Amino acid sequence: MTINRGSFWLLSIFYLFYFALIGVYIIFLPKMLLQSGYSAIEVGLIFSASPMMRFLLPFYFRYIKGVHKKHYLIALSLSLFASILFFITIKSFIAFFIVNLLYGASMGVILPYVDTLALQVVSAKYYGRVRLWGSIGFMAIALWLGRVLKSPVQSLTYLSLLALFTLISGWLLVGFNNKEKEDSTSSITHPFSLKRYWAFWLSAFLLQVSFGAFYNFFTIYETANGISLEMTSWLWSFGVLCEIAMLYWQGSLLSGNLLRLIELATATTILRWGLLWLYPDSLTMAFLSQSLHAFNFALYYSASIAYVYSLYKEKRLAQQFFLGITFGLGGSVGAILAGWIYEAKPTFIFAFEVFIALLSWVAIRLHSYRKGKNVSV
Repeated sequence: MTINRGSFWLLSIFYLFYFALIGVYIIFLPKMLLQSGYSAIEVGLIFSASPMMRFLLPFYFRYIKGVHKKHYLIALSLSLFASILFFITIKSFIAFFIVNLLYGASMGVILPYVDTLALQVVSAKYYGRVRLWGSIGFMAIALWLGRVLKSPVQSLTYLSLLALFTLISGWLLVGFNNKEKEDSTSSITHPFSLKRYWAFWLSAFLLQVSFGAFYNFFTIYETANGISLEMTSWLWSFGVLCEIAMLYWQGSLLSGNLLRLIELATATTILRWGLLWLYPDSLTMAFLSQSLHAFNFALYYSASIAYVYSLYKEKRLAQQFFLGITFGLGGSVGAILAGWIYEAKPTFIFAFEVFIALLSWVAIRLHSYRKGKNVSV
């Protein structure tokens, strides 16, 4: 497949800005809220708003029969509007929570739409090479703001500017998607259904639940086991670098059996959490576990969205459900469970994630069996 270089680089620029925006929101906004007088409980509630909307929104779009260009353009505008409203509502917990609902809803529309567009324009083979710019943007903003950030207002300023750049690049992208009708390459003609492939969706949900300890407690866990904060930051960066390498080189893999890749990526997640559980104070094992981020995040995500793209005719809606069920519902449940377990028994937290990842692997194997037997319910 010959790809249009203009669309390739425009997609890359979009991912760069979008995930840099995500980086500001995830890494620096919680600290800003604490500095502004919010309690830890209030911060937790606020950061449950965006995943909640990502999970609920696909059901609405299923009801109205799909996600269209107008919804995407509205979402881009709302993301910038919400980032500006953050300045105004920062002193009111209720108002700030509501704005986070708006922000989460808009971001939950944007990424699935662009992921679908990317698979149409550059194909699964080259998807990783545009998506890796998102990882670069995320890492770059983390390293930059970690050095220069001084005040809450400054972090909101970066958030708004990146939302503006995301809007501009996102608007330009629609020129490469003039057809409103779904351009399906799938032989599947039945209506969208979670029930038909319930084992796949269960596996995707459980795998993201297993990441709850990593996303929310990895730094706390490592430093509590004698690894310095500076070295822990290098562990985070090393994981992202491995992710970028996989995104760049995975093209030939994605032209093969996607379901086998998903099974492999899920299995490596079991190994990853097992290393952290069994060797909590080993820097070597920590780096080894982080290297697996290339498989159980980069390869898993690319293979999964490509697989979902092949399963359903309603491709944008399917991508939205994938984002909502994994990073939405799975992320929320994972964070809550990890918090409870770490409070009760910190040393057991990654043992629990091994068990959850194992359940995810069993579910994806069951899905493979059912699909091979053509079981429809």
